[in-house]
Amino acid sequence: MKIAVLFPGQGSQYLGMGREFVETDADCAAIMEQAEVVCDFPLRQLCFEGPIEELTRAIHLQPAITVTNLVCWQALQKACGKKVAASCFAGHSLGEYSALCAAGVLSVQDTMRLVARRGMLMEREGQKHPGAMRAVLGLSVDEIEGIVEQCAGAGVATVANHNTEQQIVISGEVAALDAIGVIAAARGAKIIPLAVSVANHSPLVADAVPDFAAFMDGVEFNSPRTPVYFNVSATVEEQPIVIREMMARQIASRVRWFELIQAMIAQGVDTFIEVGPKAVLKGMMRKIAPKGYVYQALQVDSPDSLAACLEQMGID
Repeated sequence: MKIAVLFPGQGSQYLGMGREFVETDADCAAIMEQAEVVCDFPLRQLCFEGPIEELTRAIHLQPAITVTNLVCWQALQKACGKKVAASCFAGHSLGEYSALCAAGVLSVQDTMRLVARRGMLMEREGQKHPGAMRAVLGLSVDEIEGIVEQCAGAGVATVANHNTEQQIVISGEVAALDAIGVIAAARGAKIIPLAVSVANHSPLVADAVPDFAAFMDGVEFNSPRTPVYFNVSATVEEQPIVIREMMARQIASRVRWFELIQAMIAQGVDTFIEVGPKAVLKGMMRKIAPKGYVYQALQVDSPDSLAACLEQMGID
């Protein structure tokens, strides 16, 4: 069994996420407490009770998703002991910070400091340059890139996420996304608005990159203890200086998730565990794994889903 642990990003949130682990396990509660020290808002209350409109603001959502991921990872590690070891990590967009923490690149405190600052800077850019994100289902990335180019006159837009072969996320100004959506829908695509408040991974947030890079200079990055696959390159990287540079660029760069998971499969990964709220990444696996590839996709975000995960892996 070769295991990849995957962490979700923005869009996976729900009220009550992480609550059962935090309220029943002292180690999980300690992670939430560490995170609340870093954030200057009631993080625990927002995760558990909302309101959802406040939770979905980038400045709140990025720390909220991250602390939930880390709480769920703590619960999984504690339940497995030494019976299960991850062969590699990855995180989808924001989830990449949870992967860096799990791999020993960042401490919990520094992880939370980074995502709090990242959320603040991206919310700032979202207010200066309003935009949105939409999933487009049913067309290839090449087809959508062609439509984006065709609609260049309608405003700023780009392919933000290449999630599966035919699940692409576009990001940018609403008028441009509307124009792209009309053409894509006419070609048979389904368009789904995403529950985010900023046009992530687009030129609209690019001004956050230098400010975030400067902030990261004060944070210690270590070499990964376990390989991490990165969104920007869809490959592993070991050098802290390169990782730091990629994490700055990641804000406005494409998430190459489809290629990243294919790279893991090429290395023989056969068990994928999504650790964090919902099961978005687990669901994508059906659309990414090649026909006939034997694998299992699991997910952990509650005591019940943790028990099911352990049962499927044959762990008592």
